[in-house]
Amino acid sequence: MATISYTPKGVCSRKIDIEVEDGIVKKVHFTGGCNGNTQGVSKLVEGMKVQDVIDRLEGIDCNGRGTSCPAQLAEALKSAL
Repeated sequence: MATISYTPKGVCSRKIDIEVEDGIVKKVHFTGGCNGNTQGVSKLVEGMKVQDVIDRLEGIDCNGRGTSCPAQLAEALKSAL
């Protein structure tokens, strides 16, 4: 099992911890950010293939920031590939 610890850029969350096993996202935890939203995103992607998460979440924008917590999760996963 691989553990990824990523510092997101341009968003309210301060850290994303991800566990990946055999190309499947097993667990995601955001530190900071909009608690309900980040918990929801985490639960939705658990059990998904890493590439599917990247494909669905990259490019999502939050209030004109050019990125978002979900997009930063995609960035974290891309950096780990």
